[in-house]
Amino acid sequence: MRDISAELHELEARGLRRRRRLVESAQGPLLDVDGGKKLSFCSNDYLGLAGDPRIAEALCEGARRWGAGAGASHLVSGHHRIHEELEQRLAAFVGTPRALLFSSGYLANLAIVTTLATSSCEVFADRLNHASLNDALLLSRVRFKRYAHCDLDALEEQMSLSLAPEKMVVTDAVFSMDGDIAPLDRLFDLCERHNAWLLVDDAHGFGVLGKNGAGSLSHFRLESPRIVYMGTLGKAAGVSGAFVAAADPVIELLIQQARPYIYTTASPPALAAALIKSLELMAEEPWRRERLLRLCGKLAALQTRRWQLAPSITPIQPLIVGDNAQAVALSDSLAAAGILVPAIRPPTVPEGTARLRISLSAAHTERDVESLVAALHEAEKSLSDRASP
Repeated sequence: MRDISAELHELEARGLRRRRRLVESAQGPLLDVDGGKKLSFCSNDYLGLAGDPRIAEALCEGARRWGAGAGASHLVSGHHRIHEELEQRLAAFVGTPRALLFSSGYLANLAIVTTLATSSCEVFADRLNHASLNDALLLSRVRFKRYAHCDLDALEEQMSLSLAPEKMVVTDAVFSMDGDIAPLDRLFDLCERHNAWLLVDDAHGFGVLGKNGAGSLSHFRLESPRIVYMGTLGKAAGVSGAFVAAADPVIELLIQQARPYIYTTASPPALAAALIKSLELMAEEPWRRERLLRLCGKLAALQTRRWQLAPSITPIQPLIVGDNAQAVALSDSLAAAGILVPAIRPPTVPEGTARLRISLSAAHTERDVESLVAALHEAEKSLSDRASP
């Protein structure tokens, strides 16, 4: 019988055991968490919309009109008119013919890959892609190869050697633990030359990049029926769920054949009402993205002797520590100072690259970032003093 207790002790010994924090307030820069107030730099609420009262009111109004739940899957009786309206608005927002709602980005990626990647297809995936894309490849049982992170020369060589009649390239747009942006324009050119699909997971770019926050395709000015785009709605959009945007035949095929879509109860229609309000605010309030850029620039000036801030123009700002225990110690030191920044360790990131994942939000102020920088410098001094003989 499997010794689960021993496995848990091993995780603890390696500094890899995770614990949930208990939050007792709405999302925002200042969280009531684990019994105290802390300045938070760990949320994906990039535009500061998760706690916006206008979206909360739209959610309440949606619940009053549509009820608490959808009642069934979209293909039975769970597809409400408000779902249909949201899909149309999402397609228009990102500039594609159609869009399809999912309950989560994980489900959306599973649906795309398992539906589009047939037995005659070979898939090429960036080595730092999100776990949902990796799991989708494994579950689809499709042939796939991983290429070194953003190494287009390696990818082109792999694609040139492939004899598969169908090909697909899958990539994050903004990489969730590094904050860097995939070269989608060059990836698209490769896909054009090799007649391949391009699947773009824009979980961390939707709402942040592009015109009005339309995402990474807008950022690179890309539009093509060979692109399948996935965006999440629980990060910059501040609510919950995800969507796939693509050409009409692709969306129709997902409706007909994607098991994660067919066999999942539709998300509550009230969420769709909240998301429609969120899309309106994203378009009407560009100051949110402008403030994010300013805060990113302010944090980029951070310099420490022990740790390195990875280059990133997105709200994801990784501070590379290296050692698992040291990353946890730094996170704990900041928490003791009233600042919440999570330590990210393997297997989420490669061995030897444990880090603090600093997440900025439009709801932060410049003073918040200054407080973080001061706390990091103080933590560096404190941890260095402890390490000294």
